[in-house]
Amino acid sequence: MKFRWIYVILTAVIAVCLYPAYLVLWSSNFAKEHGCIVHEGFQNPCVVDGVDYGEQLYTAFVSGWFLLATLPVAGLCLLIMVVIALRDIIKAIRAQR
Repeated sequence: MKFRWIYVILTAVIAVCLYPAYLVLWSSNFAKEHGCIVHEGFQNPCVVDGVDYGEQLYTAFVSGWFLLATLPVAGLCLLIMVVIALRDIIKAIRAQR
């Protein structure tokens, strides 16, 4: 079976689409580890080593709303990748016969 760039491209698209989920998990974990509060209502101060990370945490946490748009795209790309993989597997099995 030859190398197909479509798998790399679809995997990259899925990774980009899931990035907002990573940001939500990161901001929640960072806030929890440092005893801060993060929510989508408003920005809270989160001072760690003399630096206020409140704005960055708030922005990262609210970016989770982008999942409403990117999650269906990731699902579609995953479905396309599965269909292409199944087609390649069927072709390989038929070629061996």
